[in-house]
Amino acid sequence: MSRDAMRQDVIHDLYRDHHSWLVRLLRRKAGCAGHADDLAQDTFVRILGKPDLERIRQARAYLATIAHGVVVDHIRRSELERAWAETLAALPRDTVPSVEDQAIVLETLAQIAVLLDGLHVRARRAFLLHRLEGLSYAQIASELGVSVSSVEKYMMAALRHCCRAAGLLGR
Repeated sequence: MSRDAMRQDVIHDLYRDHHSWLVRLLRRKAGCAGHADDLAQDTFVRILGKPDLERIRQARAYLATIAHGVVVDHIRRSELERAWAETLAALPRDTVPSVEDQAIVLETLAQIAVLLDGLHVRARRAFLLHRLEGLSYAQIASELGVSVSSVEKYMMAALRHCCRAAGLLGR
């Protein structure tokens, strides 16, 4: 049996044996049956890209871990969409971007959120103040109540973190 055929069998078995359990788990976490079905599907889609599925020993623990990441991503995306909708609502009507531009901005914001995930709060704040608001290191230091050298360290940490997250540096 080929490696691809074995992977397909493993995925099929995981789905057949654990899909309904996963949906119930996600229903408790998400509080919504419709979302639970979607999140379960997203979990299995994410699994499709995982290597070495044949080595899974505790399927439910594995699925729960992957599903947790899917739920976190879903919550993050929902919060981002809500904040973007509030921002759009506050804009004057004649300055609202086109639907296409809105989608591009939302997707870009989601990518930035993924890149910044796991970054220390002060480093993330310094990075955003510099890159999005154009503040100088001295202005950021004043805003955060830290020294300029601390801001320099935050920026280096943020840049290193983003490069790692983007796969440009080794872990």
